[in-house]
Amino acid sequence: MFWGDKMVQAIIDINDDTNRVLNMVKAKFSLRDKSAAIEMMAKEYRENMLEPELRPEFIAATNKTMKQKPIYVGTVEDFRKRYGIKKP
Repeated sequence: MFWGDKMVQAIIDINDDTNRVLNMVKAKFSLRDKSAAIEMMAKEYRENMLEPELRPEFIAATNKTMKQKPIYVGTVEDFRKRYGIKKP
């Protein structure tokens, strides 16, 4: 677990649609219960939505891009010519 092994119990109210989603996640990934489905969804959210730009893969890709030689395009008009973009 990300925050440690301490477990807490919570009684939550969810609507029918959320309950169906939890059941689908539980079935799709052969999870033992809805708690495991919630944990999995929270993990996915944390990895993909909460500051994904700080993940090591992002940093490596950014560093690689920063080492590339920049392309000088000059003015906006030069950029349009280079990439065949017509003026709006």
